[in-house]
Amino acid sequence: MSRTFTRRHATALALSAAAAMGVTSCVAGEGSASSAGGAPGSAGGDWSTSSFTLDWATYNPLSLIVRDQGLIEAALGDGVTVEWVQSAGSNKANEFLRSGSASIASTAGSAALLARANESPIKVVGIYDQPEWSALVVGPDSDITGPADLAGRAVAATPGTDPYFFLIQTLAEAGLTLDDIELQPLQHADGRSALEGGSVDAWSGLDPIMGAAEVESGAQLVYRNVDFNTYGFLNATEDFIDNHPDVLQVVLDAYEEARSWAVEHPAETAALLAESAGIDEAVATTVIEERTNLDVSGIPGDDQLAVLETIAPVIADSGDVAGGAEAVQEALESIIHADFAAAAVGQ
Repeated sequence: MSRTFTRRHATALALSAAAAMGVTSCVAGEGSASSAGGAPGSAGGDWSTSSFTLDWATYNPLSLIVRDQGLIEAALGDGVTVEWVQSAGSNKANEFLRSGSASIASTAGSAALLARANESPIKVVGIYDQPEWSALVVGPDSDITGPADLAGRAVAATPGTDPYFFLIQTLAEAGLTLDDIELQPLQHADGRSALEGGSVDAWSGLDPIMGAAEVESGAQLVYRNVDFNTYGFLNATEDFIDNHPDVLQVVLDAYEEARSWAVEHPAETAALLAESAGIDEAVATTVIEERTNLDVSGIPGDDQLAVLETIAPVIADSGDVAGGAEAVQEALESIIHADFAAAAVGQ
């Protein structure tokens, strides 16, 4: 869907305009006139594309701010049409990227690695947060108290997402595998519905849906482990990286502006999440202030690689990658493209 640009914050307009003017000073190959066929403001130069599509997602709070405040639209002006699509989960974001329905989309780190290992031509260009967004969720009257109780039970999870890989690692804590449970491959919101309807015994949940289930239906988080959660990755297709670096730099600049705003305005960020996700503001506040670290570097690098190196064997052993461990390792070695994020923060 396209979004009509409406500015809510006058100060953000000035910053966005400055970001657009600053695109030509990016690192070589990232929005320079030589690489983009003439950067905006240069003699006879225009943006390298007249339209592009990116996603917004309730699990990516910065995307909500960028979209709501029209930061990208303000920087690009009337010459570029910005189309927004909603990602219901990392798997859907990866589908958008693989099909070409979107050029930029947000996933968990594990999902990005899985996609690249399966030859999806994407790279992570930015980090939007460090979340604890997954946990093992059961109903209010469940007799499940931990991972060991999952044997023989029906468990909902969305394949190819952080909650899915969270579930695999959680099972391993009890010496179990996916073969020991009845996996129900459901989208995140459907997993909650299945749990509340009694068709599954447990759900590997995702915030903010998980937080809403706690408050609204008394769901219990019976197993949490922040180390099983990977970072929030902002990904771009290699085609967009190579052919539209000027526009991609504007997107990363907008994300950095949104990050600064979110850190300074946590209550307003929670309110925006509540509105976008259709959840109680108290739930959104818990998600933003207790389970999401937005004050994290947007530059992908060693911290993210360390997490992915931990999850890589899980992905390789899951059977979800045709090329196995070798393909996962190749993806791990080539997934990061940090220059745009570095330029956005002035490094």
